[in-house]
Amino acid sequence: MPPTLLTVAVGVLVGIALLGAAFDRRSLAVVGIAAAVPDVDAALTALGVGAANATLHAVWIPLAAAGLLYYDTDHRDRSWLRHRYGWYGVRVAWVAIATYAVAGIGVDLFSTESVALFYPLSDRYYAIIGKFVLSTQEGVVQTYIEIGNGWEVASPGTIESYHVDSWWHPENGERRLQLVESGWQAIIVVTAIAAIPAKLLVQRGDR
Repeated sequence: MPPTLLTVAVGVLVGIALLGAAFDRRSLAVVGIAAAVPDVDAALTALGVGAANATLHAVWIPLAAAGLLYYDTDHRDRSWLRHRYGWYGVRVAWVAIATYAVAGIGVDLFSTESVALFYPLSDRYYAIIGKFVLSTQEGVVQTYIEIGNGWEVASPGTIESYHVDSWWHPENGERRLQLVESGWQAIIVVTAIAAIPAKLLVQRGDR
């Protein structure tokens, strides 16, 4: 599975882009944790609970969280979250949900490791991998979704037939904590680290 450090870095970048006036160290910590939470299902697997890239990677979690937040802030006479934390808490909550979905689930979904997106209703893993090319000879070429007898997204198997390798549950028995696996991942991590002080400086300059 993609390193959790990469997932957190993507979450930080999403937070910097969406938090707006709510950006500070505390809110950034919240969205960073939200990005990392889905990877905890790998640890739960080692305890015999659920499956890696499935239990906490299910799309139902951010959908349910968004539904509850929308109900609390838009349909209740008195919003619990807004009453307790004001506009700041509402903004941070929405960004945390977005970060959970985009960084926590999306990074794994768009990788070869794949995600059981509809768990527990379906135990099949899905991976959106491929290419999108504009060619002078072939025209538009995309391989993310195969269009034949319907729309098909790549699937390496189910929870029973496919193993998601992780530090908690390695396939070959060797535990290796992957921090960064490639150059493009290193760029994202470095960019996220550099973006934090840059955002703080810009924020101070606007005051």
